[in-house]
Amino acid sequence: MPKIQNIEYFRVPPRWLFVKITDEQGSYGWGEATLEGHTQAVEGCLDALIRRFAGFEADDIEHIWQSAYRLGFYRGGPVLMSALAGLDIALWDLKARRLNVPIYQLLGGAVRKKIKVYAWIGGDRPKDVKKAAEERYQQGFRTIKMNATEDVDWLDSPSALEATVERLRTVKSLGMDAGLDFHGRLHKPMAKQLAKALEPHHPLFIEEPLLSEHSEGIKQLSGLTTIPIALGERLYSRWDVKRFLHDSSIDVLQPDISHCGGISELRRIASMAEAYDVAIAPHCPLGPITLAASMQIAMCTPNFVIQEMGLTIHYNTELGALDITNYIRDKRVWDVKDGYVDGLTGVGIGIEVDEAEIRELAKNAAAWQPKGFVGPDGGIREW
Repeated sequence: MPKIQNIEYFRVPPRWLFVKITDEQGSYGWGEATLEGHTQAVEGCLDALIRRFAGFEADDIEHIWQSAYRLGFYRGGPVLMSALAGLDIALWDLKARRLNVPIYQLLGGAVRKKIKVYAWIGGDRPKDVKKAAEERYQQGFRTIKMNATEDVDWLDSPSALEATVERLRTVKSLGMDAGLDFHGRLHKPMAKQLAKALEPHHPLFIEEPLLSEHSEGIKQLSGLTTIPIALGERLYSRWDVKRFLHDSSIDVLQPDISHCGGISELRRIASMAEAYDVAIAPHCPLGPITLAASMQIAMCTPNFVIQEMGLTIHYNTELGALDITNYIRDKRVWDVKDGYVDGLTGVGIGIEVDEAEIRELAKNAAAWQPKGFVGPDGGIREW
C-alpha cells in the first residue's frame, strides 16, 4: 500500500490551521488542526508527528492514531489531540478519495439525508440579538446560539443575569430556538441562578454552564434544572468524556473534531454517548475542513442532533472578510434551507479545497491571539 510521502501544514486567516498529507502515488487528503489561541503549540507538535509518520502506510489510520496517542507516554490534552486530529482527518480524506466515496460510506453509510444546523449571533458581549436573529432566519437558519452573558464575577449581582432572559425571550418570539452558551464564564453561585431563571423560557440547551473540570458541580447543576446540559469542546478523548456519561450529568455532548483526535475518536465518542442516551452536537466555530469532517460524522451517527456552523461568526468578521466560504471551490455546500444543510455527497470530506488560495494566504498569516476578560478590580475573569 502507498506510504506517506509528505505532510504539510498551513496557518491561514482568520485563525485556522490546515494539514495536507500526500502519499507516494500522489493521492492527498486535507485535515484541520485548529486550536484557537494556541497555533504555535500545535505547529510544534505537528513538526514532531511529521518526523515520526513520514513513510508510514497511509491506509493504516488506526495504527497511526494509536502510535501518536500511546507511544509518547504523556497522552491527551488539547495540543496533542488537535495535531493528531489534523493528521487523522487528512488520512480519512485521502483514503476515501482514493476509493471515490464520502468518508461516511466507510463508517457504515448514511443514516440521514440532510443535517440540522445552527449559527451564532451576538458576539462575545451579546447585543443586537433581534436584528441578528432576523438576519439568520433570512439565511435559512431556524436555530441560533449566543453567549449567555458578558463577563461575570464569581459572585455578582443577580441583576447581571436579567438581560440574558430578555435576549432569550426576544429570539424565541421570532419563532427560533436558541442555545445559550455559558462558555464556562459563570461560577456555581451564578450558574445555578441563571439556569433557574431561564428554565421557564425553554432554551434548546445551556452549554458549558460550568467549566468541564468542575464535573461534580455539573452533576449537581443537572439535578437542579430540566434544561438540557451540553458541553464537550474542552474534552479531548473518550477518557475525558466517560466521567460525564457515567455521572448522567449531561444531555448533549459537543466534541470538536479538530480538538478530540479527529474522525476516528469522534466516532468512538459518539458510540459511547449513544449507549448512555446522550446526543451528539459537534462543536465547530472553526474552518471549512473541520465543518466538512464533522458533517461526515453527522451523516452516519444515529444520535447526532445538530451541527454548529461558523458562517460569519464574530471571530471571523472581526478580522475581515474571510469565512468558511473561503478555501473551498463550491460555496453552495453551506447553503441553509429551513434549518438544514444538504448532506455532503462529494468524495472524501465532501468538499474540494482551493489549495492555491490556502498557499497564498498562508504566506503572511499571523497566529490568532487568545481573548480574555478583566474585571473592574483588575482580576482575570473567565472568557
